[in-house]
Amino acid sequence: MLIQSFFTGFFLGLSLIVAIGAQNAFVLKQGILGQHVFYLALFCSLSDALLIMLGVAGVSFFIDNFNSQVANILFGFSAIWLLGYGIIRLIAVFQTNSIDEFEVTTSKSLLSTISIAAILTFGNPHVYIDTMILIGTVSQQFSGNDKMIFTLGACLASFVFFFTLSYTAKLLKPLMQSVYSWKILDTLIAVIMFIIAFKLASEGNWI
Repeated sequence: MLIQSFFTGFFLGLSLIVAIGAQNAFVLKQGILGQHVFYLALFCSLSDALLIMLGVAGVSFFIDNFNSQVANILFGFSAIWLLGYGIIRLIAVFQTNSIDEFEVTTSKSLLSTISIAAILTFGNPHVYIDTMILIGTVSQQFSGNDKMIFTLGACLASFVFFFTLSYTAKLLKPLMQSVYSWKILDTLIAVIMFIIAFKLASEGNWI
């Protein structure tokens, strides 16, 4: 059960952050330029981990203080949210993808670089929905050590993703300029989200 908890957290966390956005595009370009790679990856990883832990602790407190019906409602809406994410990724499979979002502002100063990363991270409302609400709700499938392992898996996914993206940026950019590479990635993300959404809906007695 501990292994299942870990991989549920890991793959959920990875699926939510792997889609290209302003933050990931910034990290990728900094990696390509070789500017403050370690510190930027560390900042983004720690930021995600902090939000994830706050989300798991916060939702746990919320559900512990209300009846199981409230938990079932949260499970259901989280399942719908994940299902919607999955559908969006599938739609992207049939659309032309580009890396135009890679063209974001860069900075030579470490302070400026981290400041930009902070704005792109904490200024994005989706980061709170994904890390604090969604991951926090999914964590309620588990208890005790399983919940801790789930949280560890979700946090570790951020470290693996951001450090991999930062240090393999020069190798990844040519690969991800291929439309087919994006289609494969989007399909995998959609499948993972559908599986977790189904399990979550089942836990909430929605199906």
